[in-house]
Amino acid sequence: MGHTGPVKASAHYPGHPRPAPVPAWARLLPLVLVLVLAACGTAPKRGPAPAAAAPKVVDVAPEDPARANEVLMRALGLVGTPYRYGGNTPSGGFDCSGLVGFVFLDAARVYLPRTTKEIARYKARVPPDDRLAAGDLVLFADKGNIFHVGIYVGEGRFVHAPSTGGTVRLDRIDGPYWGRHYAGARRILY
Repeated sequence: MGHTGPVKASAHYPGHPRPAPVPAWARLLPLVLVLVLAACGTAPKRGPAPAAAAPKVVDVAPEDPARANEVLMRALGLVGTPYRYGGNTPSGGFDCSGLVGFVFLDAARVYLPRTTKEIARYKARVPPDDRLAAGDLVLFADKGNIFHVGIYVGEGRFVHAPSTGGTVRLDRIDGPYWGRHYAGARRILY
């Protein structure tokens, strides 16, 4: 029952069948792809990097490596925990001083004051700004007022709870923002 002769045009589509018309945007697609791929193949132009106020940090060995390691593991394990103003638990979220207080109490059995300003005044050693040990507290100020605290983890990085809507994270102490506000450190573990 199969048809073996040439295909005849139907009444609805007279003549030879034609492909469907190509929309205008589809005709431009190859050009767009070429431009996008060409852009990916070139290096972005960058201006000079802003100078950071924080000194180049040299890592020094902590005086109590076991306790410092406990503090670091606990702090790093909290990366991703939501920020919450006044928060001081993993389930409720953290603000910066709540994170620091929780980590030091949980991992090193050290009770720290609740606020960043009180932590800055806490009786602790003040290491040189450029010689930090894992587990040191790093402080940040604006116009002389301490407003933020984090835990130094080494290699120029620190763990902290930075802002509303954010999470506990790692940042560089000499980054564009934090470098301008770096105000020194406190050594709790000794």
